[in-house]
Amino acid sequence: MSTFKGKTVFITGSSRGIGKAMGLKLASEGANIIIAAKTTEPHPKLPGTIYTAAEEMIAAGGNALPVVVDIRSEELVQQAVDKAVAEFGGIDILINNASAINLSPTEHVTMKRYDLMHSVNTRGTFLCTKLCLPHLKKAANPHILNLSPPLNMDPKWFCNHVAYTMAKYGMSMCVLGHAEEFKEDGIGVNALWPRTTIDTAAVRNLLGGEALSKQSRTPDIIADAAFYILRRDSKTTTGNFFIDDEVLAEEGITDLDQYAVDLSCDLMPDFFV
Repeated sequence: MSTFKGKTVFITGSSRGIGKAMGLKLASEGANIIIAAKTTEPHPKLPGTIYTAAEEMIAAGGNALPVVVDIRSEELVQQAVDKAVAEFGGIDILINNASAINLSPTEHVTMKRYDLMHSVNTRGTFLCTKLCLPHLKKAANPHILNLSPPLNMDPKWFCNHVAYTMAKYGMSMCVLGHAEEFKEDGIGVNALWPRTTIDTAAVRNLLGGEALSKQSRTPDIIADAAFYILRRDSKTTTGNFFIDDEVLAEEGITDLDQYAVDLSCDLMPDFFV
């Protein structure tokens, strides 16, 4: 029997990209996926909605509950958590994936964009963790996985986009603190980050377009790494800042060509690694 059969996984930002890939992977193992995201109508540059993602996850072999959630709203997150528990009886895993990005230097970052990044990345992660916590405490092998980078105080990771770095490091500080805070509850709290850029809408539309997309890996590498982390013992797997290819190497997977968007292109290292 699959490790994830009947497990309920709450994934923020899971209507597309990395969040959706993780949902599909776990759904294929029989999990119940809570698709907690905002997109209800198709967007010309952002394909997919919470409803189309749900259809794909059900087709993959799992159950799916699409819920309209802006993780900046405590009320909406609480409603989503309540719906998840009412539908599936609890929450076993929380994946804090939703994130906002802007790599502008200080002079060019509007305060609206600054507030968005901190409200979604740091505050949203903390909020979802707080509201899922009572249910995670009741689960067998409960995990929280934040899609955030290892903490590194080298100024080079701050100087060009300090607002974004602060917001992402806030998610990583949640890992640092919550891993210790929830240790007695047996909840594994870890971070996962890619070695290379990942081919997502953010990469294509905001960062580097088609050229950077070709130098990236697919979201499947994150999904597979998350799969291996989340099936580990939560009591002994906590407080780690995992890198995707290192997780796969520990599982004996070293040929990563299957994840390349274009094998003819050199891979682009991601930020913070």
